[in-house]
Amino acid sequence: TTTTTTTTTTTANSTITSDSNDNNNSHNNRQNLTNLLSREGSFILKKEHGLLKEKDAKIMALELKVNALTKQLAHMGKKHAQPQRRRHPLTPFHTTVRDSLTRTGSKKRQLLVAERSRLGRSASISTRNALQKASMMFGSEDTEEEILAQRIIEMFKEPAAHMEYLKDVHFAYDILRLCQMVRLVLEKEPRVAFLQSPVYVFGDVHGNLEDLHFFSDNIWRLGMALTAGNFLFLGDYVDRGKNGLEVVAYLLAMKVHLPHKVFLLRGNHETRDVNGWEEHYGDRSFIYQCRERFGDDLGYQVWENCNQVFDRMPLSAVIDQDIFCVHGGIPRPIAKDQQPQPGHAKKPLVAESRLQDILKVPHVAGINPPYEHEDELLQQVASDCIWSDPASEEQEEYGVDPDTGYGESLRGGGAICFGHKAVTDFLRNEGLSYIMRAHEAHADGVAVSKGARVFTVFSTSKDHNQGTQAMAGCILVDFEKMHVINRSPAYKNQYIHRRDSVSLDKLSEREIRQRMKLGLVDDVDDDDDGVDDDDEEDEWEDFDESMDGQFTDLLEEVDVGEYVLDSSRRSFVDPTNTTTRGLFETSNTWAFESNSSIGSMDSSSISGGNRRAGLTRFPSISEVVNEDDDDDEKQLKVADVSMDMAE
Repeated sequence: TTTTTTTTTTTANSTITSDSNDNNNSHNNRQNLTNLLSREGSFILKKEHGLLKEKDAKIMALELKVNALTKQLAHMGKKHAQPQRRRHPLTPFHTTVRDSLTRTGSKKRQLLVAERSRLGRSASISTRNALQKASMMFGSEDTEEEILAQRIIEMFKEPAAHMEYLKDVHFAYDILRLCQMVRLVLEKEPRVAFLQSPVYVFGDVHGNLEDLHFFSDNIWRLGMALTAGNFLFLGDYVDRGKNGLEVVAYLLAMKVHLPHKVFLLRGNHETRDVNGWEEHYGDRSFIYQCRERFGDDLGYQVWENCNQVFDRMPLSAVIDQDIFCVHGGIPRPIAKDQQPQPGHAKKPLVAESRLQDILKVPHVAGINPPYEHEDELLQQVASDCIWSDPASEEQEEYGVDPDTGYGESLRGGGAICFGHKAVTDFLRNEGLSYIMRAHEAHADGVAVSKGARVFTVFSTSKDHNQGTQAMAGCILVDFEKMHVINRSPAYKNQYIHRRDSVSLDKLSEREIRQRMKLGLVDDVDDDDDGVDDDDEEDEWEDFDESMDGQFTDLLEEVDVGEYVLDSSRRSFVDPTNTTTRGLFETSNTWAFESNSSIGSMDSSSISGGNRRAGLTRFPSISEVVNEDDDDDEKQLKVADVSMDMAE
């Protein structure tokens, strides 16, 4: 019995020990299995995540390929589609081109003169009847608009031969009449002009009659009417140069004469705060030139009426649904909170098309300063269009918000800059390929940046401290190509002469001083012209006295408009808080400081500045000179022609 009991006890203990070992082994096995599954699961998840990223990349590549093929098919469809039929009404006139010589006597220079005369004088009776019928449709006599435009064009061709007209009250009257005509034309145009190539695109002119003459002599030598294509000017027509009045008069006359062929966009100098800063620009200020030429009262009326035209200018243009054109740059997107409809949930914030935002800007917008009726968000859109700049390489690294692609411009005062991301997003969302803008001086006339997607066009070679070798440029968008056209520094000037030029030997001192007053003669030393100030005042006394009482009726006819400037509101860009530069200071003042507070977009900190009415002056901003040598410029392949015109 004892032996049996001991055996039984030993067997039971062995069984318990065996069960305990089995339990431990089972727990270890489960733990090992769990660890194995965890490692395998992590590996599988990483593998699946990598596969998903690879598939996403393939999908994105396929989407880009589909978009490219879609655009290619659309282009092929347009290319091979049935051409749209256009009506071509019979024109009962022909244009005869003849040679002419200048009337100034200083230098003989050949001119091409286009004269219109009747067509088919020796035709049959039935043909003459058809031409007579067409003549009645066109009008047998020139209209007031055509007569006025022709008078301005003749002045533009030979300004030195129209000295008396340029300093006469009739020139002021013609400008006021042009303003009345152009206002009606511009009010009917959308804020985004949609154009078809060929289109000549011009940047800042800044009262430079000499460079504008270069383009006239070589691009539309027979006149814009007889030159194929459209003409697009990107703004900044006044200030800095001495011939702001002549430039504005000529461009407005061409707009009246060819409203569907000439398009004038608005720049930051087409605002009262900028072109009214006489303290900064001195005799290069537009308001100074108006008042100095025509007296305080009439001069102010000319200045104000020109600004009313500027208020109605479009802000941008699109060429061939592919190229966005603007003075400054692309506007920031506006997130709009769509209000819920009855019975529907509130929708999230939706960012609409930037082109749609621009189209919603009022047809009459003051911007700097704004009118009472201007919406604050749309005022931001308009301000960005005329003030913004491409970000420099330093700004791309330190000052641009990586989420939006925008930052604060080196100008300060609330102006913005746009980087690579902003350009990419804008072009992709709007279905465009390039941006053409002005606003920054470049000695090469045309510069490229942002991966050769942003073109900066500058059409004046003077008054921006770019040196004697600076060029004035423009771009011809010719169907599927873009041609860069520059004025070479070697091109001989025929219009604006230096004070010591031999071509002025036959002129008297009085005539030379008069031409200097009109900007047709540049003094060697602007600070000491050798002419007594009292003599200059006496020189223009006759003109001032001759105007007394002649323009009273004219001023009563001028409609100053029903819109009221809001002096209590501040602009999104306040010129009084921007970094300004004198006309002839070096551009080293624009050196970038990486520790500056770039990126702060809070416009609430911008002070409103002084909004003074009447004959007082407005504060403003000077032009930025961008010396950033972007490596992208070396990679440009689309601008296949660079033509330096030299005699």
